[in-house]
Amino acid sequence: MGFICTNCGVTYAKWQGKCDSCKMWNMMESYRLPVKSIPLHNHPIKQNSTQKNQPKKLEDILVSNQKCLLSPDGEFNRVLGEGIVPGSLVLLGGEPGIGKSTLLLQIALQLKQVKVLYVSGEETESQIKIRASRIGLDADHCFFLQENTLESIINHTNDLRPALLIIDSIQTLYCQEEEGSIGSINQIKSCATQLFHYAKMSGVAIFVIGHVNKEGTLAGPKLLEHMVDTVLQFEGDKQFLYRMIRTIKNRFGATSELGIYEMKANGLHPITNPSKILLSGHTPPLNGIAIGSCLEGTRPLMIEIQALITETKYGYPQRNATGYDLKRLTMLLAVLEKRAGVRLNDRDVFLNITGGLKIEDSALDLAICMAIVSSLKERTIPHDHCFIAEIGLGGELRTVPKLDKRILEAKKLGFKEVFIAKQRDPFIKNFAIKINQIESLTKLT
Repeated sequence: MGFICTNCGVTYAKWQGKCDSCKMWNMMESYRLPVKSIPLHNHPIKQNSTQKNQPKKLEDILVSNQKCLLSPDGEFNRVLGEGIVPGSLVLLGGEPGIGKSTLLLQIALQLKQVKVLYVSGEETESQIKIRASRIGLDADHCFFLQENTLESIINHTNDLRPALLIIDSIQTLYCQEEEGSIGSINQIKSCATQLFHYAKMSGVAIFVIGHVNKEGTLAGPKLLEHMVDTVLQFEGDKQFLYRMIRTIKNRFGATSELGIYEMKANGLHPITNPSKILLSGHTPPLNGIAIGSCLEGTRPLMIEIQALITETKYGYPQRNATGYDLKRLTMLLAVLEKRAGVRLNDRDVFLNITGGLKIEDSALDLAICMAIVSSLKERTIPHDHCFIAEIGLGGELRTVPKLDKRILEAKKLGFKEVFIAKQRDPFIKNFAIKINQIESLTKLT
């Protein structure tokens, strides 16, 4: 018997209130150590357990020539990097009802060139068929199984030999030789370890769905995220039609990539040009609205910033932000008041990032400040103006990474003027769009 921290995965011999590793309180849960390895029928790990690996030089290592599986879904390929890598273990997390099972079911039905085994521990086979018929895709190449026992899943996979195995979800798997109930930390660790080794030894790409806890992080020990090759976070507001899938970790591609989908009655539809749907284009133009540019992975997005400034009626002024860091908003308000002379200490400030996105890119600083000033002074910003710059504590404008991609995206969407920080490099002059280089925030307010 031992105790494990559900936040960082560190084990202890006895219970304690605070974890010494991550400094979190009340995160300890009891578990039992595995007694012995799991005997599986035709298990590839068992077959190769007698082989002895020897150290090799770099030039002696042979690289597998297996090609990645490319899905017809371009957004899904983007977040994975190069497509579905054979022998990889991918974890897809998200809130209940956000569309995780629907997304992976679509991918399974779209990959017509290979065999796919879809295993569900939460739905019956008839329920899966109802959802598949709603999507409207055939499934001659896709096989479905309702099972919770890991040993049975491995045996069926060995007999079928699919290129892709999808498990919904990791919290519903149960290992017969392991202590603990379904969904316990001990069961999750053991099942994830077995799936990881099975993927590496057999070359089958495995996707597992993971639930999230009340804090919004993936349920189970932190070891689960460290073990897998790729971690995808599926998010979005249920009140909106759009869903975002982010790359949190990827051993085969870039992190922080973003794929955007639109939820419809017949499934999730990828959006190839998300900037157009994120810009509303109000007619007539409204004050308190400014357009900025953020970078999600390698993709530039044009974002509409909405601000509303009202007089404070009760006590202290309110500061509310939707889709943006409230602490950074407070810093920008302090810079506006101290450096630009914009009085906001008796005003309520409400900020909204349209489309239900959550943005952390500092390149939106200038657009946020302009939206706030526009609402305060009730002056409309032209809809074809875009603001791309970071703001320092001194009120100075700073350049942002990959500025050329952001400007090209603004030009492609029909913007006429772009406001950026003053540049030292002359390459900015080569763009066929008017570029205004500003040194300080006071020049615009």
